[in-house]
Amino acid sequence: MKVLMVLTSHDQLGDTGRKTGFWLEELAAPYYAFKDAGAEVVLASPKGGQPPLDPKSNEPSFQTDLTRRFEADAAAKAQLAATLRLDSITQADFDTVFYPGGHGPMWDLAEDENSVALIQSFLAAGKPIALVCHAPGVLRHAKAPDGKPLVEGKKVTGFTNTEEEGLGLTEVVPFLVEDELKAKGGLYSKGPDLAPYVVSDGLLITGQNPKSSGLAAKFLIDQLALTAA
Repeated sequence: MKVLMVLTSHDQLGDTGRKTGFWLEELAAPYYAFKDAGAEVVLASPKGGQPPLDPKSNEPSFQTDLTRRFEADAAAKAQLAATLRLDSITQADFDTVFYPGGHGPMWDLAEDENSVALIQSFLAAGKPIALVCHAPGVLRHAKAPDGKPLVEGKKVTGFTNTEEEGLGLTEVVPFLVEDELKAKGGLYSKGPDLAPYVVSDGLLITGQNPKSSGLAAKFLIDQLALTAA
């Protein structure tokens, strides 16, 4: 099993002057779900190299056993420092792709043509994909083979309007994930704010928030086993 994980290269939280990037738990939890299942994990980002970490995600209140495991894992940190450029990635080399969130993807990956093409090619090849938290917003420009929005008619979830409101960032982000998925025809559902919630619709797996990331990875591993059967 060879898993691609796509991280953001964007580090500015709108015009607030604050830093953003990827959310550490959303990398660490699926990373070890995949590694512990025996998978080879490859990390990529639009610019390659070291992707920006949202500094808030490594504050004590957001740390978990898995984020601490990642921080203590020299090989994992070396891999993170040398992500591949997204435009060098070929879908045929991987069994699946996982998109961690954080606010960063809303600015770069949501508008990245390489990312859109990659997502479409994985699904066209019958390979499952998973996106968590803000990353389901990356699907906003992805199309189904018939040209309709990829999420139209599909069960999806992602960071909720009330979760965004709780962070005070409703007016800062370029769009709201919940609203965007609904606008594209997605059959959006959600669980309680900041609680694990994952939705699976065929090859498309989406998770609501950071606490959903490990569960989404497990859904993806199970889906890979089904498609390989």
